[in-house]
Amino acid sequence: MLTDEEKRTLLGIARGAILCAFRPRRSNAELSEGKPTPVPESLRRPGGAFVTIRHHGELRGCIGYVESTLPLHTVVAEVAEKAAFHDPRFHPLTEREAEEMVLEVSVLSPLAVVNSPEEIRVGSHGLLLEQGAFRGLLLPQVAAEYGWTREQFLEHTARKAGLPQDAWRHPATTLYLFSADVVREEVHA
Repeated sequence: MLTDEEKRTLLGIARGAILCAFRPRRSNAELSEGKPTPVPESLRRPGGAFVTIRHHGELRGCIGYVESTLPLHTVVAEVAEKAAFHDPRFHPLTEREAEEMVLEVSVLSPLAVVNSPEEIRVGSHGLLLEQGAFRGLLLPQVAAEYGWTREQFLEHTARKAGLPQDAWRHPATTLYLFSADVVREEVHA
């Protein structure tokens, strides 16, 4: 579990990475009111993470790494920038949208092979489905947000991989589960 300090730091890193793209002459420290954010040792360890961007409650970008050899704080900065400007589902974030965005950082646990679908706890586990060159991933909060059953979660993960919805049943398919420590910015009305 992330501490409050680690959560604030990760959200600040994600926001700073995106805002720096609009103000390249200004450093992350300048964007955070002149106070550089020290990175705790725990965030210097390798780890996987996703950054999700919402604009007025709607998904605006989401990219991440399941696993990484890079330090977690570096991963968060990199995927924040990619989610904002390189998610192929969306046009690049505008500066105005960036001012109104709400960020969510998901720090992933290591992957565990699923031996039986009954192991999957909807809302607690995310899924990664692999079959040959096809790969699809859904974060734990997605299934909870949509109120999916375990089977619906498996079907949507298969479709995310570009496969038929029953591909999770195929013997050539490998399923992995993971958990995520999720931190969200508060929405101010």
